[in-house]
Amino acid sequence: MRKTFMILGRFCWVVFFAQLVAGFFLDFSWMWGWIPLGLAIVLQSAVNRQLVLPGPPRAVEVGLPVTGRWSALNSPADKVPSHGTHGYGQSYAIDIVAEPEDQARPRFGWWPVVRRNRDFPAFGAPLLAVADATVVRATDRHRDHLSRNSFPALLYLVFEGMFRDMGGPGRVVGNHIVLDLGDGTYAMYAHLQRGSLAVREGDRVRAGRPLARCGNSGNSTEPHVHFQLMDGPDLDVAHGVPFSWRGVGVPGNGEVFSADEEPAMP
Repeated sequence: MRKTFMILGRFCWVVFFAQLVAGFFLDFSWMWGWIPLGLAIVLQSAVNRQLVLPGPPRAVEVGLPVTGRWSALNSPADKVPSHGTHGYGQSYAIDIVAEPEDQARPRFGWWPVVRRNRDFPAFGAPLLAVADATVVRATDRHRDHLSRNSFPALLYLVFEGMFRDMGGPGRVVGNHIVLDLGDGTYAMYAHLQRGSLAVREGDRVRAGRPLARCGNSGNSTEPHVHFQLMDGPDLDVAHGVPFSWRGVGVPGNGEVFSADEEPAMP
């Protein structure tokens, strides 16, 4: 039922924007445009409520998905849901950005409006399997766009994100991998670099194996790692699952942490 509601909700958004554009060329009442908008809001709100579990599940301990020095953003250590929604299994998701000692990460501001991905130390960083697992999703068709880490670009990202959401979760998370860790737990890595996949669907991987590289695909402000655990592989219906990184725990917003030395990437 949740899957049906999510699809219907996205369809209603499409109808709303189509009527909004058509209103400039055709003569019909604007009242009809509010009907699909209202339905979209009701359907997506209903799904979001269904994704709220009565009590927080026990955290699953896994390894770190990166090496080197990183800091946390949008952390579930500070609030849940960490990304403002329970949708797409994001209740306990975290974003992390690379903070190497020898390269400053560009900060958010007014100028430049956009930056190239190579300006960010996270771009191209290897991502590792957090446990022994089976690859159940591996997509690699989305481009790595320029950064959106400025005030003007952030405004564009808001509108861009609305249209990505209408296209489904794949448009939001961009290139991504989903691992089946067993016992009903799945790990998802989002915004991967196009052309960097080192695994295919159906592969068995060992903990610590390189899977892909950090990129800037999908609904992303800058190259970063979006990591989450969930109870199913389908982002439309999955519930978020709390995680704890072995040796680190769950870093809070702005907290810097370090992992072991970088492995070789194929």
